Amino acid sequence: MSNKIRNLKTSILSDNWYTLKKVDFEFLQKNGEWQPQSREAYDRGNGATILLYNKAAQTVILTRQFRMPTYLNGNQSGFLIEACAGLLDKDNPEDCIRKEAEEETGYKITDVQKVFEAYMSPGSVTEILYFFTAEYTKDMKVSEGGGLEEETEHIEVLELPFSRALDMITTGEIMDAKTIMLLQHAAINHLLK
Repeated sequence: MSNKIRNLKTSILSDNWYTLKKVDFEFLQKNGEWQPQSREAYDRGNGATILLYNKAAQTVILTRQFRMPTYLNGNQSGFLIEACAGLLDKDNPEDCIRKEAEEETGYKITDVQKVFEAYMSPGSVTEILYFFTAEYTKDMKVSEGGGLEEETEHIEVLELPFSRALDMITTGEIMDAKTIMLLQHAAINHLLK
């Protein structure tokens, strides 16, 4: 616990889908005074995401799926193009992302490379996201993907030229932060060269 925080009190506001907590505490200011503060924190668990890429074909695998929060915030269709991702649940990040890649994209990958970890919205969400990359080839395709019916996932699998995916950031066709980060990581580190 930080020595700049005291009198931490947490109450649960909602425990319906994930957990929304109200946190009251005192924060030590630079002048030495303790200031009362209150925040809300949404705990949805930690997750993992992956960019599948094919050097020979110069392509990447992305997904398209409906995201209600984007619809509520003005995205007319509610659909986002994203890198494959999922919550860890009780898996470690590498096992999680292998499983999610197969469920969502239909590709069974084995060799994944962890590239970094990041808090995606640290002002309100507790989640740490683990970022991975992996090469794929056509012979790794074991199913159509699309997600799990019992998780009400309706995922469209997209195979796009890498250069087109990068352009889609500029055009606004790709607006998902984790996907932008992975595509830029691939570009900066010349993964497809």
